[in-house]
Amino acid sequence: MSTTGLPQGAVPKLERPGPLRDRVYEALLELITTRALQPGQHLVESELAGHLGVSRQPVREALQRLSTEGWADLRPAQGAFVHEPTEEEADQLLTVRTLLEAEAARLAAANAGAAAITVLEDMCEEGERAVAADDVDGAVAMNARLHAKVMELAGNTVLAELAAQVDRRVRWYYTPVARQRGRQSWIEHRELIAAIADGDGPRATEVMRAHTEHTRKTYHQRER
Repeated sequence: MSTTGLPQGAVPKLERPGPLRDRVYEALLELITTRALQPGQHLVESELAGHLGVSRQPVREALQRLSTEGWADLRPAQGAFVHEPTEEEADQLLTVRTLLEAEAARLAAANAGAAAITVLEDMCEEGERAVAADDVDGAVAMNARLHAKVMELAGNTVLAELAAQVDRRVRWYYTPVARQRGRQSWIEHRELIAAIADGDGPRATEVMRAHTEHTRKTYHQRER
């Protein structure tokens, strides 16, 4: 599949600081994570270079790095393709996510003050508006921000570092089921925020575990 069919406005602008190959890598990774570049899609160096306004060399270097990290597959005599995750890969990643985020919710319930709860509620309202407007990208982005805020409130640096390692893949797996999860996901977020606001660690853990498990099961039941 050609890359020329990228959605209007999908290609991110390259930030100036930092080596060009790193900026190209970040741009391509964002396109893959948001599924502007779909699993299995052919990554044509010349086309990507044209979209990003760079030469083919930094694109080639970025594709090598994406391959090393499991985001792209390099096939002899065929080129690079966006990796197509197996059901097992997705299941393992989303299971680990459940463990990390359930613990984060427990810690957040012990640490969050009134100001933090207000922030979470504001994020939830924005996410609900995105769902009502059928803004899938907005809902996915706000979902990621809300979960990141809970992780921040946990106050555990090691936990946050581990969560950061899986965050982008979580977004990758969540995007195709965001519309299906829809409003129910944000009802669950409301329940989570209420448990955190009450300082109820066990309840926050239970709600977060159920919430992330619903996403995992929905991913496996998605339309292909």
